[in-house]
Amino acid sequence: MSSSPIHYRVEPADLNAHLFRVTLRIERPAADQTVSLPVWIPGSYLVREFSKNLQQLSAKQGRKSLPLEQQGKNAWRVQANPAKALELSYEIYALDNSVRTAWLDAERGFFNGTSLCLRVHGQEQLAHELELVASPACKHWSVATGLAPLRPSKSGWGSYLAADYDELVDCPVELGEFWSGSFSACGIAHRFVVAGHSAAFDGARLLADVKRICEAEIHFWHGTARNAGTRAPQRNYLFMLSALDEGYGGLEHRNSTALICQRRDLPRLGSTQPSEGYGTLLGLISHEYFHTWNVKRLRPADFTRYHYDSEQYTQLLWFFEGFTSYYDDLLLRRAQLLDDAGYLKLLAKTINQVLQTPGRAIQSVAQSSLDAWVKYYRQDENTPNATVSYYTKGALVALCLDLTLRAEGRSNLDEVMRALWRRCQGGPMTQDDFAQVLQELGGRSYAAEIAAWIHGREELPLLDLLPRFGVRVHEDAASLAQQLGLRVAETQGLQIKSVLRGSAAEAAGFAAGDEWLAMEVTAAPAGPGAKPKRSAPPQAWRLHKLDDVALYAGRATEVSALVARDKRLLRLTLNLPQRSSATVWRLTVADARTLDSWLDAKARTGH
Repeated sequence: MSSSPIHYRVEPADLNAHLFRVTLRIERPAADQTVSLPVWIPGSYLVREFSKNLQQLSAKQGRKSLPLEQQGKNAWRVQANPAKALELSYEIYALDNSVRTAWLDAERGFFNGTSLCLRVHGQEQLAHELELVASPACKHWSVATGLAPLRPSKSGWGSYLAADYDELVDCPVELGEFWSGSFSACGIAHRFVVAGHSAAFDGARLLADVKRICEAEIHFWHGTARNAGTRAPQRNYLFMLSALDEGYGGLEHRNSTALICQRRDLPRLGSTQPSEGYGTLLGLISHEYFHTWNVKRLRPADFTRYHYDSEQYTQLLWFFEGFTSYYDDLLLRRAQLLDDAGYLKLLAKTINQVLQTPGRAIQSVAQSSLDAWVKYYRQDENTPNATVSYYTKGALVALCLDLTLRAEGRSNLDEVMRALWRRCQGGPMTQDDFAQVLQELGGRSYAAEIAAWIHGREELPLLDLLPRFGVRVHEDAASLAQQLGLRVAETQGLQIKSVLRGSAAEAAGFAAGDEWLAMEVTAAPAGPGAKPKRSAPPQAWRLHKLDDVALYAGRATEVSALVARDKRLLRLTLNLPQRSSATVWRLTVADARTLDSWLDAKARTGH
């Protein structure tokens, strides 16, 4: 019998049917006990309706079955005897191969508590025990989780303890025959498990690089003294990585993270030159590990307590996701996993993503944060025209504040982040906390910058700030897609995904969902002195990719585009930009010493 007031028994019951079996035992139920399954998971701001995967729910006390009354989409109520333990049994269908929900097949299992564990209303603050039981089909599997072990076997099956419901659902569980490695960073034990890797996977390389990331981030927050690790909030940490043929993503937790990458992006044995994909993976790892401080502890005051039954709004995701996005690559540079050129290439990519988004003139990053539930996580063909990402623009806001503080000579954003950690005691914070710390360290009010860059839609002063820190900005000609104002897919023909606001494609009448089949071109003069033949018929060309447009258009300034829309063929007149104002930024090193004063900044000791 369980010694915890709330006990979950989880078994991978049917691997081929993708079913977990869960038994929830409540030692002292309320007379009118309500239970519910969350509708969202913290860190991923979309109502996902996890209860759609719950089936076969039943309740009993002893041998007596009790009726359950459903209370809306995700909650149930049962009349119980408070003097007897109440037991609920149910199954969870798990076939979502993401970091947000649950997965189970013959090779691997994974789940977040928000997908499997019913919340016992009124008892959320009590201790919760999770017992993991191996079915015969998976008894050879191992277990990895950030929960505190109680009575696990050598392979990890057994019982784990959470202080409350929040901790229970903030510690996902990995099951399977995964690779496992470990290292110590600043005295803190770290474990890394990888599922789905190939025989070429270089685990030693991954551990060495991730250790450098972890040490750089611990030093960032807590200084470079020998005892820096004792000040960190985590006593141990677990990375769980699922390597797939296609996929990418991560979700932060209090002492762990769940990650997905493409299998080909893992480091490979015998390879001395890391791939671009591996660099992207290290950036993801850096991002999620930084969240250990910035969002899991230092977090919006709106998230002081999580409300699992409905959306929970904040205007501060530009800080918690955007500033984390600024530091993820910057700390790779400081950990010497990127050189100056590599860092500037990634920074230019972020800048171009924002500059190529017309929605930055429509939506502020504060509004973007508030709208995450209905816009950022529900993207469609109009998303680039109506929204801006609080990740990318938030990162550029952090960059501008950092360089402004450094240029004024009194502080920098590193010191602001650490001062916020101390001011808020690693807990909830508000925008007022941020503004006050900026003023205290910077020696003046930054209300104008907050109003313009965060709550406004003005362009950021990147062209003024970057050259002052040793960066040369080149504005190169944009791609044809950007010049035309199109986002396309070239998998099967030329499919129009988005038409950007104010573009040549919009003026011509293109619409998302169109298939651009062909174009007609009236012959243009062959040279500066040549004249076109007036009677020459237009040439018609079949298109398969966007580069074909430039190939067949030649010197023409106007073409007729033949598109298919809802099975109808339309002829659109498209004016081809000759000297487009659309550009892409490329950043290079102008003054290495000045650049290093920013990129090589070290965390200060004694704070």
